[in-house]
Amino acid sequence: MYLLLIAALILIAIVFAAKISSKMNVPLIVIALSIGIIFGSDITGLIYFDDEILTQKIADIALVFILFAGGFGTKNYNLRPVIKPTLLLATLGVLITALITAIPFAYFTGWAILSSLLLCAIISSTDAAAVFSILSNYSINKNIRSITEIESAANDPMAIISTSLILQITLGENFDHISAILLFFWQLTGGIIIGIAAGLAGSYLFKKIKDLDIGYLYLLLLGVILLSYSFASVIGASGMLSAFFAGYVMGNSKLPYKTGIASFTEILSFISSAGLFILLGLLVFPKNFPEVWVLGLLLFILLTFIGRPAAVFICTMFTKLTYKEKLFLSWSGFRGAVPIVLATYPFAAGIDENHVFFNIVFFAVALSMIIQGTTIGKIARKFRLISKHRKKSAQTMELVTVHETDYELIEIYIDPDIYTGECMVYEMSLPFGTTITMLNRNNFIVAPSGKTTVIPGDILSVLVKREKVKYVTEIILGKFSKK
Repeated sequence: MYLLLIAALILIAIVFAAKISSKMNVPLIVIALSIGIIFGSDITGLIYFDDEILTQKIADIALVFILFAGGFGTKNYNLRPVIKPTLLLATLGVLITALITAIPFAYFTGWAILSSLLLCAIISSTDAAAVFSILSNYSINKNIRSITEIESAANDPMAIISTSLILQITLGENFDHISAILLFFWQLTGGIIIGIAAGLAGSYLFKKIKDLDIGYLYLLLLGVILLSYSFASVIGASGMLSAFFAGYVMGNSKLPYKTGIASFTEILSFISSAGLFILLGLLVFPKNFPEVWVLGLLLFILLTFIGRPAAVFICTMFTKLTYKEKLFLSWSGFRGAVPIVLATYPFAAGIDENHVFFNIVFFAVALSMIIQGTTIGKIARKFRLISKHRKKSAQTMELVTVHETDYELIEIYIDPDIYTGECMVYEMSLPFGTTITMLNRNNFIVAPSGKTTVIPGDILSVLVKREKVKYVTEIILGKFSKK
């Protein structure tokens, strides 16, 4: 009962801390880690926890749900225009970041190059949860936003694969170069193939049982997620990568109750992230930071100002991105949960008994979250990639249906900083089958009729066929004059 009481206090503390820090755009990882540290051994001493092997096992399961949700939220129409730089950054970019950071780190510290490479592979991926939570408040250039968000969701599997491979080589498990390369490609391609197959199978099964209570669909979703991960892991492929692609396939398929399923995956991801960050915070012993802060600071500097920029500029070499956009992508690559989880792997493998890898990575990630995570908005404004805070609606509508449909329920915001004038609903001459279902004006709901006047500042909920989303958006916004 004592532990349940402490757990309740931790969860309540996170919510109130989030409320207090909401205007500062502090990501979940910083809040949950801080609460975990406060309730841990070195601060209040309420919970003593130092089991890294158990942490790794729990973290692996949590990451499966986080990665599936990341894949589920990655849409084809957002990925298609930026697919080349995004996929390069999520794969080759991770390897470049690790390699280019490891070389100077080994030089300045005297570490063996393989140990340096393992450390830098651990911290080579960016954090999806933090990127999504921070960028959601800003109107950033669409392509840059898509690259940043999709890369952060897709690059974790590559970091996991490369870390596992380097760790196996470090342990001397009779890996020659050819075997290591073949294993890497099998983990990569096997994970993708199994993930796609699991996603297709899951989508098919969802359509077959669509008449059941929605609770059974949630159970099926959990089964598909765990199946994609476990089956791939059993045959030596990347279970993490498989979970991501299973989510990607299902997120881009026509599913019954898709809005509810999307919400469920987000909830799974959020709860998994919060629990994972708390656990990692409990695992940290701040009293050890004086021994590693120099190495942690050096790792952060090399990663942020050399490794990440090099990866961005190499992977976007033949794109039309401007110099400022590339600099923004470099700065937006802040670290998060996955590196901290991967930092438990060396201890679990028996080569980090003094927690050196874990403490260095944790310190570097904390610096990244505090420095980069809280300044990303200022950088975007400085480079003129952002106009203002996004308008958020306190009331929203969702399209919930058990049947397959070509319709989507979208929100269109008439930005008063851009548009002027007014227009009645009937004057918009919307195509057949398109309906404005709700008008939100200063967080008051209006049920619109043909003679309802729409003005700048309104948020329209519009039911429209999927292929006409862009066309209808242009029609509605075209009825207003630009300032």
